[in-house]
Amino acid sequence: MKRLIVDVRPGEYTVTRLASDAQLPAGLLDLTDVLVSVTRTPAEVSVIAPSSFAVPADTAETGWRLLTVRGPLEFTLTGIMAALAGELAAAGVSLFALSTYDTDHLLVKHTDLERAVAALRAAGHELVVAPEA
Repeated sequence: MKRLIVDVRPGEYTVTRLASDAQLPAGLLDLTDVLVSVTRTPAEVSVIAPSSFAVPADTAETGWRLLTVRGPLEFTLTGIMAALAGELAAAGVSLFALSTYDTDHLLVKHTDLERAVAALRAAGHELVVAPEA
């Protein structure tokens, strides 16, 4: 696996589960300079957004930190997410993974961030940790 540059983004994120027919909260897709992800399946709507943006829901996981692989990544590249996930698994770090057209993103619990950064650095990747705002 080639050396990747991974940015550790500032702030905490929340992963929220909504009913499959739920409407998105007003303003959610107006957020800029942060990751917002909405995935709808027949069974649910999953929303990933900064914790500072309240998404009303009964089911939510708070305390996630965002790691973004610098891209854009070519679609022909293989094994990026598998390599990163394997390195984190070996360090005992759980993750929530998602990909966009340009790149891959990993969410790790805030309490695991230090271990995640150390594991990815030990595997030869460059991690750039943004200062907290």
